[in-house]
Amino acid sequence: MKLVGVSGALSGDKTMIAVDSVLTAARRFDKTVKTELIDLRDYDIESAAGLPLSAYNEDTWNVAQKILSADFLVFGTPIYQASLSGALKNLFDHLPEYAFRDKVTGMVATGWTNRHFLVLEYHLGSILSYFKGLIPTENVFIHNDAFDPDTNELIDERIHERIGKLVEEMVHLQRSIMNRKS
Repeated sequence: MKLVGVSGALSGDKTMIAVDSVLTAARRFDKTVKTELIDLRDYDIESAAGLPLSAYNEDTWNVAQKILSADFLVFGTPIYQASLSGALKNLFDHLPEYAFRDKVTGMVATGWTNRHFLVLEYHLGSILSYFKGLIPTENVFIHNDAFDPDTNELIDERIHERIGKLVEEMVHLQRSIMNRKS
């Protein structure tokens, strides 16, 4: 099984660290899980204009193909103005509506206020559901205080525990989906 993590932040490291923590926990939980991190800072994703995917640059095409070929996914976003990042929304605008059918789609978010935890459930979750993704219950919001201010290391053990629960749920759900299909 291949788990692809997408960090939807174009600045800062916290969201990428959060997504990478999920990927690391997945490899630790199940040694057969292969992982790949897509950090949107590393790609030139063109603005969606309603054209077929083939009309966009190589980075846009490659990132979309990595997402579409993944067995399951985890999406990370910083919370800006009570919403997901524009970069992540733009990426979603390139994908077909069935993009996540038969795929577990986990969520992690970072932000400065705990009131933004609902963005996962009510905003990002509804987008993933539109794409037919199966959304686990153990998604993780990470307050910026959970990171070391000097190193950006994720230092809150409760967050590591919650990430572990998310990974366990995602792997079990995805295995169930794949077993049902075979």
